[in-house]
Amino acid sequence: MEIPVFTVDAFTNIPFKGNPAAVCLLLHELQDDMYQNIAAEMNLSETAFIIPLNSKDDFSSENVNSTVVFETLSGELYVRQQGESIVMDFPLNKPTPLQGLNEFKDIVKAAVGDQPVQEVCLCGTTKMLMVRLADSCDRSVLTSLQPDPAVLLRVDTGGRVRCLLVTVIGDPGCQPGYDFYSRNFFPWFGVPEDPVTGSAHTVLAGYWSEKLGKKKMLAYQCSSRGGELELELKDDGRLNIAGQAVTVLQGILTV
Repeated sequence: MEIPVFTVDAFTNIPFKGNPAAVCLLLHELQDDMYQNIAAEMNLSETAFIIPLNSKDDFSSENVNSTVVFETLSGELYVRQQGESIVMDFPLNKPTPLQGLNEFKDIVKAAVGDQPVQEVCLCGTTKMLMVRLADSCDRSVLTSLQPDPAVLLRVDTGGRVRCLLVTVIGDPGCQPGYDFYSRNFFPWFGVPEDPVTGSAHTVLAGYWSEKLGKKKMLAYQCSSRGGELELELKDDGRLNIAGQAVTVLQGILTV
C-alpha cells in the first residue's frame, strides 16, 4: 500500500520553524497498530490521517477551500484555508483559577523555579495546568526556563494534569504586537516541549481574553522553533486559530 505523506511546518511561513507535523492521505481506515507504527516512523509530535467520509470526497486542488474535520483532544476541529492562512475552528476551553498553590506547588516549582507567579489555573476538560508569570517578567524570563521533564513526571498530580502551560503577558506596543507569550510542556505524552500547540491556545485564549478584554489576539509560542497564532473568540463560544504553513517534504510511504 502506498500512502501520500507530507511534512508541514505550521504557524509559520519559514521552513524548519513552527510546528512540524506529518499529514497522511488515506483512502480508507487502517488498523490501530498501523496508525501507531506510521506515527512512530514519522517521529514527530503530531501525525494527522485524513480519510474521505464518502466517495464524493477527494484531495484534489478543486476542493482546497473545503472544510476538513479532525477529532482532537480538545474536541472536533474544523479546518479551512483563508488567503495565505489556515483557519482552525476549535472549542474554547476556559481554565479555572486555583485559590492556592499547595495542590500543584511541586509542579509549579519544577516548571518556573523561583520566578514570581501571578496566577495558576486548571482546565479540567483538557487537563492543562496553566502558570502565569508575574507581569514583572518578560519574554526573556519565559525563554530562560528549563523545566526537567523527569522531575515533572515524578510529581503526583492524581491524573488531573497532562500538560503544562507557562505564559506571560505580551507587549502589544512593540511590533508585531503580541498580546501574550507561552511555552508548553507535554512530558506526559512523551513530548518534553511542544514547538507550537494549537490545542493549548484554546485554554490560553480563554484566559487572556478575559484578562485583556479582547476577542482578537496575537500570540507567540516561544519554543526554539517558535510560532505565531492569530486568535479570535467567536460569538458561538468557539475559537478561531489562524496561522500560515509551509510544506517541507512530500513523498510516498510504502507499507
